[in-house]
Amino acid sequence: MLAPVPPAMVTCSHEGKDNIITIAWTGIVNTIPPKTYISVRPSRYSHTLIKESGVFAINLTTKDLTRSADWCGVYTGAKVDKFARCKLTKETATEIDCPLIAESPLSLECRVTDIIPMGSHDMFLADIVAVDVDEALIDEKGKLRLERAGLVAYAHGDYFELGKRIGNFGYSVAKKSKQGNKNKRR
Repeated sequence: MLAPVPPAMVTCSHEGKDNIITIAWTGIVNTIPPKTYISVRPSRYSHTLIKESGVFAINLTTKDLTRSADWCGVYTGAKVDKFARCKLTKETATEIDCPLIAESPLSLECRVTDIIPMGSHDMFLADIVAVDVDEALIDEKGKLRLERAGLVAYAHGDYFELGKRIGNFGYSVAKKSKQGNKNKRR
């Protein structure tokens, strides 16, 4: 019941069969080495592609990609070419043999290290071997500005556009700057 979650568009490929599956159960599990996971039902078409190839890419979903993400989560790639149907552009990954979605602002290239049966789903634990970022999201100091991407979240059957920034890490304990106290100097 943890929500919201990202409606990530996961790309996978095996023996020339490319697919996109929309995954809500994903996240970062470790920093050094960088690791992530996705959970996929064994009955899904993409499960076999990922298991056989050992790779996948997590492509973040923007407001403009939401309709495609939803569509890719409803239909099976066993019967339809999701890239063609959704008019999405395949982009070559740098470290894995799997296409990325060019329209996505950020893609994580992943290499599976473990497949953990969890019950209804198998968890694919993976090393993040490359990160592909739209250069428009990198500011003049080289910092990733993901808030500019127009990302969306998914909660209990609904999609939400991420909005207003309400703080940053550590703001609750940060000391006020002297400029912030200028009214007290009078």
